[in-house]
Amino acid sequence: MLALVAANLRRRAARTLLAAAGVAVGVAAVVALLALSTGLNNAASGFVHLGKADLGLFQRDAGDPTSSVLPLALLPRVRAQPEVAQATPIQIVVGAVAGHPGAIVLGLEPGGFAARQLVITAGHGMARGQVLVGDVLASQLQVDPGSVLKLGRRRFPVGGVFHTGLSYEDSGAVLDLRDAQALAGRTPGEATTFAVKLRPQTPASTGVRELGRAFPGLSAIADPGEAVRAGANTVLISKAVLLVVVLALIIGGLAVANAMLSALLERRRELALLATIGWSTAQLGTLVLAESLAVSMLGTGVGVLLGLAAGKLLPGALGLSGFISPTLTAWGVGRAVLIGLAIGTLGAIYPVWRVTRMRSVVALAQT
Repeated sequence: MLALVAANLRRRAARTLLAAAGVAVGVAAVVALLALSTGLNNAASGFVHLGKADLGLFQRDAGDPTSSVLPLALLPRVRAQPEVAQATPIQIVVGAVAGHPGAIVLGLEPGGFAARQLVITAGHGMARGQVLVGDVLASQLQVDPGSVLKLGRRRFPVGGVFHTGLSYEDSGAVLDLRDAQALAGRTPGEATTFAVKLRPQTPASTGVRELGRAFPGLSAIADPGEAVRAGANTVLISKAVLLVVVLALIIGGLAVANAMLSALLERRRELALLATIGWSTAQLGTLVLAESLAVSMLGTGVGVLLGLAAGKLLPGALGLSGFISPTLTAWGVGRAVLIGLAIGTLGAIYPVWRVTRMRSVVALAQT
């Protein structure tokens, strides 16, 4: 039967390709959004424990962690909370390192716990007007103390190289908070987040609850998964994925159904002959279903490739290329295949029903 399926699809190559294209467009949109969503989730989760903090404070309902803006005037009140041991402001700057869009530049307060945990492996510590480079990024850029690193439109001498053990920090750079604020276009009274260390024996859940209660306009986040759910962009993308899946099923299913029904009408004599030589209605229905699934799988394969390509372009279109690297997981590919199978099955329902009700004698008489 597989040989017959392949032969039938090759005989009507143009129709097969058009139906597969309809499936490919829907699957590509789903794959691109899934890859973007996974990349956004990975990126958002990395910002919760910057500076080895217990939790981070961000602006509530910010599109993503990097778009959060907090007034430094709140910092004394945060530090005065009974569950807080230390709090330090951090300015996050994305897209400042040319050729390395995933490199994050952090603006740290000199003397804050986030700055103190930098282990200097070459050169010296933080200084105004100079940049410290994580050892991973320093290796990639081949810079060392005394080199000059361009960040945005400014050039900073490299004062030292550091290591923290946190991939986001070691793959990025550190500036004095005031330099980072200027680089990001923020005022001296603003920062992206407050990194918070809780007092000993204070559970993170307690800190999140109490700080959220004390500062209604802020989101206190200790769980990386919560950072993912808090971002408005993540919610938007999740809803978009569901909408696109539904549209892909409808449009792809109609495209496949139209192609299979047209082929069925053209092949009535062929199918009638198969029935007269002993093929059962179940076998005829299986043949039509197999052809429908084959078309859908062809479209799914093309759609996955197109979706990967589109996924690499979406961060730039959404202004998120500075810290998102679209990632397609095995489960993402699995979902694309399941959608393809669903499209093929939906598209085959009516043609299968038609072929199982066909009478071979009548079909032969009409051809």
